[in-house]
Amino acid sequence: MAKTAFKLSDLNNLDFNNAGAWPREVKAGACVLAAVLIVALGWTLVIRDKTITLESLEAQEQTLRGQFEQRAGQAANLEPLKAQLAQMETMLRQMLRQLPSRTEMPDLIVDISQTALATGITTELFQPGPEVVRDFYAEQPISLQMSGTYHQFGRFVSGVASLPRVVIMTFHDISLTPKPTVQGQPPPPPGTLQLRGTIKTYRYLDDNEIAAQQAAAAATPGNTPVAGAAP
Repeated sequence: MAKTAFKLSDLNNLDFNNAGAWPREVKAGACVLAAVLIVALGWTLVIRDKTITLESLEAQEQTLRGQFEQRAGQAANLEPLKAQLAQMETMLRQMLRQLPSRTEMPDLIVDISQTALATGITTELFQPGPEVVRDFYAEQPISLQMSGTYHQFGRFVSGVASLPRVVIMTFHDISLTPKPTVQGQPPPPPGTLQLRGTIKTYRYLDDNEIAAQQAAAAATPGNTPVAGAAP
């Protein structure tokens, strides 16, 4: 008995409650369709998420690879950098040695005061404050109140710079204003300025001072010794 050819119009007559009686072509097509749906569903629910995760991990791998190469390069240059740092520390100590010593500091303060007088500046206040010790040096603040012309103050700074010993002088909270007239006194000459504020000058710490500072830091709980050995 010859089989009847399947026609697309026969799809309208399919009984979904009796799939076993469907023609072979319909069964095959249904199986293929089910397989496609399963693959699509698996891609959407499982494989797609895994693909996104994989792409994220690949990007992270590239970032970590770049960081590794950068740090590998830094590690390769570590020893030259250490040598360069040691050289810079040596140069710093040599430069600090050019500053006044502890015994020269009193004479330096006198020299600064005498330089101001030599330029014609009127010194109304010249008061050294307590010395402040830092890692490699000590700073000496001096409170000032002086009166003079703009050019006199310029000669004062130039004179301090030409002192025999290397002098570093920094200005803090400085005000330079026209000198006010004081009641009961004659007015100041035209162009007279009044300088108020604080200057700081610096000296180096000798070997004993650095050793004592390191010992004090080491004896203090929670502190580390001061960096830098004695020159």
